[in-house]
Amino acid sequence: MAGFYEAIKKVEGIVYDIGTGSGILSAWAVPYANFIYAVEADSAVANKTRPFLNGFKNIFFIEGDARKVHFPQKADFIICEMLDTALIDEEQVPVLNSVLKYLKKNGDVIPRGIINAAEPVHMEAEHICYQENESSLHYIMGPLKVYSQYDFRTPINPLADFQLHLKIDTNGIFNGLKITSFTLITPKIICGPTPMLNPPLMIPTEKLRVKKGDVVKIKLSYQMGGGLNSVRIETEGIS
Repeated sequence: MAGFYEAIKKVEGIVYDIGTGSGILSAWAVPYANFIYAVEADSAVANKTRPFLNGFKNIFFIEGDARKVHFPQKADFIICEMLDTALIDEEQVPVLNSVLKYLKKNGDVIPRGIINAAEPVHMEAEHICYQENESSLHYIMGPLKVYSQYDFRTPINPLADFQLHLKIDTNGIFNGLKITSFTLITPKIICGPTPMLNPPLMIPTEKLRVKKGDVVKIKLSYQMGGGLNSVRIETEGIS
């Protein structure tokens, strides 16, 4: 979270904190912002956060879906930390797409964007999972390849569809894809995956016997904000 703290120290004017959660990011912004609108959709979370944020004179707490909020002032900065690996299982993209109309012309978003990369792997699990414990045991079979990059200051098409060509560096059985996301908190601060922030996502594929020098062709699609059930993957062959 140190990267977010450094970014928030640069905010000024009107700030939105979308999906405020515990309210800590709003609290960090208090000394720097003129006024903060903190929004939380989850009622249980909101009930715990409201008393904390109501203690700050320049924070207005809103319980509700940010996509339905009519903000009375446009934002100089939008903080929206609703992140997930490849933006699949959280609503960062659909929520920001809706709220961006309130961002001033020269306004900024924290985090600024995200970079997604994929690696071919042999994995033990036969189901989609995050790299968090022994169920996600795997070994890497080729180099990391960036396949997408997004800037949160502009609307993003939530329907993602990619053709991946992944080089194989070792002989063996290829049967999975490892997706790693890197968060661009600011143009100068980038954060890799951690157990708490975007752990790598493991996606099983058809089993293929491969050798060093092969290139595996993969079709990958998903809906950002649509959940892990929206992930579709197809092995199209080896070249």
